Order: sequence, then structure tokens, then C-alpha cells
Amino acid sequence: MEDAFLKLALGLLKASEDHERYRGEECINLIASEGLKSPAVAEMLDKSHDLESRYAEGENDLKGHAKARHYQGQKYMTKIEDYSTDLMKSLFDCNWADVRLVSGTHANLATFKGISLATKNNRMVVLPLSAGAHITHDYSGLAGRVLGLETINHAYNIDELNIAIEKSATIIEATRPGIVTFGGSVFQFPHPVKELAQIAKDNGAYVAYDAAHVLGLIAGGEFQSPLKEGADFITASTHKTFPGPQGGVILANCEDERTKKAIKKVQHAVFPLSASNTHLGRLPALGLAALEMKVYGKELAKQTIQNAQVAAKCLSENGVNVLGKKNGFTKSHQIVVDVREYGGGQKLAFSLEDANLILNKNLLPYDNQHNRGDPSGLRIGFQDVTRRGFKPKDVECICSLMLDVIKGKRTSAEVKKDVIKLRQDFNEIKYCFQSVGEAKEYLQKHV
Repeated sequence: MEDAFLKLALGLLKASEDHERYRGEECINLIASEGLKSPAVAEMLDKSHDLESRYAEGENDLKGHAKARHYQGQKYMTKIEDYSTDLMKSLFDCNWADVRLVSGTHANLATFKGISLATKNNRMVVLPLSAGAHITHDYSGLAGRVLGLETINHAYNIDELNIAIEKSATIIEATRPGIVTFGGSVFQFPHPVKELAQIAKDNGAYVAYDAAHVLGLIAGGEFQSPLKEGADFITASTHKTFPGPQGGVILANCEDERTKKAIKKVQHAVFPLSASNTHLGRLPALGLAALEMKVYGKELAKQTIQNAQVAAKCLSENGVNVLGKKNGFTKSHQIVVDVREYGGGQKLAFSLEDANLILNKNLLPYDNQHNRGDPSGLRIGFQDVTRRGFKPKDVECICSLMLDVIKGKRTSAEVKKDVIKLRQDFNEIKYCFQSVGEAKEYLQKHV
């Protein structure tokens, strides 16, 4: 074989090993969109080698169960999918779910497409990107460029960091969209679903809530309950605050002809329109993560939010502009800080990365929406460190290290040594089962 080819393979193996050490052992992860699987969930994934090689395309029924599959050898695969579906339905107290989605983006694609097929209406009311919408909601992303939807922005109250209820109600009534969305990638406070859902429905729209970031907080009962507040669909990733394997999910209640019509179209948008092989190897791990959240979810969600609030208060008291102060900074897992006076989001994200403090730059509501390369802010999430066992005093230590970099008190190289040392004190994942065997013992004791 050619030496160049072998060198590529060797480089791949080394980079993989380096990554596991670097991000898994030496960094403090504060990216709000990344979760942390438990040892039991990771073990369950490792036990699904055959399943991850298999294929199961077909239609589902209105319970979210496999109705027809177009390959043989699926008698256990169907059970696995149905059990995972029912665990998610039970956890979120709804009667329909689809677990075939391979990501949160895929969940949005299928939901937006399905609803637009049901309504024959291509208008969608969304948050502006600078106010926290995910790129999939935007005219410049999946909604506009792939699905051809016309996006209309919610009115947004910068002082409250939330959707402006009365003005958005007027927008919904005036434009009569087919979809009204809530949720997104950056939102520190629950969105006014309860206040706007009926107005949306009265004007012919379905309500979609993107819970990719807050699904674990919803599971723990510590954020808001979108379906109970009037959302028709929840779309989400299963690997952020919900600490499962990478994938997606859609949740809903199939209650009447209106919702049944939309669910059928959403299922059609999953298969055959946007998926064939749905990465079955993740489903046992997804179901196990649902069990963990049933047992530990409330405690985990509560501690995650507390840690985020402690960090916000600490940074604010040390002169950093943390958004949302008038409302307690945050009620979710994430905070947002304006760092223009310290060089801007891009500069500081790189400086903090050099110190092994991993987070990301982010647009702020008052930023130019097109200036994504160098926005004013940083987004900081606390779900990873919380699951590693960090409590408020430990979070204050993280903030102290961040402040050293932000304010230029020490070099990133100097801070990095302390980051690695602090990280080494947190090597056990909490709020979970430590093995599949431990999960089985729990079930045998409680069933």
C-alpha cells in the first residue's frame, strides 16, 4: 500500500485518541448544545453493535409504533423501537412520539414539512436568529433554503429577553401562518406558549416548540411543559440537557382530527420523505436515558439551573455584563454574556479555548443578525459540568478561571494548567446508573 494512505490512517487513529483525552479528560466543557452520556447509556450503545448495522424503514401508526416494515428479521427491532417510543411518551406524558429522527435538525425538518403539508401554508412565525432561533428556523437555513417556507419574525422584547406577547399576537393574526414556533438554541426563560398558542390555532396555525436545548429540563419538570401549555409538537435533540445518545425525537398528543391530520403528515415527512435507515443502534440507549431521567431527572435539572444562576451572579458581580439580570439571569441551563468591552465573542472564545475552557461565541439580540463571524456575546452552558458533579462552589472556581482570561489577568497557558487540575477532580458522572447491570437491578427491585 502507498505510504501516504497508511500515514492518513495512522493520523486518524492518533487524532481520535488525542480527542478523547483532550475533550474527555483535560477540558471543562461549557458548550450549551453538548450533553454527557452516563456509563450505563454508553455501555448500552456498546451492546448494540449488531443493531447499529441493521435497516428498518417503513410506516408508523398513530401511537408511534411500527406499523409496517419493509425488511425481514425485525421481530426484536420492532419491539426495541416501540419500547423506546413508549418510554419517551411516558416520560413526557404524551400519547405519540417518533424516535426515528437522527438529529434535532431532522426533527425540525420533518415537523415543519409535515405541518406545511397539512396546512398547505408556507408561512412560519419564528424568533430572529439574534434572539435565539436555531438556524433551521430561519429563511437562510433549513426553513427557507430547503423547505421554501416564508419566515416571519416574532416581536422580541430585548429587555425581557423573550417574545413580546401582544405584538407577536398581532403578527400572528395579521399573517395567519401555518406554523408558529417557540424554543430555540438560546433562550434563558420559558417562552409564552400558553399566552399565544390559542391565538395561533384560532388563526389556522400549528404550534411547534423546539426543545432541543431544554428537553432534559422539561423531563425534570423544572422549565415549562410545552404540550400542556398548548404546543402541538415538541421537536428536540436527545443529547443536550437530555443526556442520551445523539439523535432526535418528536412528541405530541394525538387528540382529535386536527392533530391526527398533522401527525400523519409529519410521519410521512419522516418516512419516506427524509429518512430511510434511522440509526437503530441508538434506540436502546435512548430508552435507558429516558429511564435515568425518570429516576434522576428532577434533581439533575434543578442542579443544572442552579449552577447556571450561580455562574451568572458570579460573573455579573465581577463586572461582566450577563444578560437577563432583571429576571434572575436565567431559568435554563445556559447564560449569555456581552463581552464587547473585552474584545468580542470570537476573540474570547478562542482565548478561552486556549485555556481548555470550551464554549462558543453567540449573537446577542441587539447584534447585527448578519455579523455571525464576530458577535458580541458568549453562550455558556452548565449541563455537562453539573453531571460531572460540579456544585455552586465549583462553578465559582470555573468563573474565576474564566475571569482571569476575559480580563487578561493571566495568560491562557497559565489558566490551562489550573483548568486541567480542576477537571481531574471530577471523574465520575452523577445522576445516573453506572452500568446496565445497575439499571437492571433497579428495575427488578421496582417492577
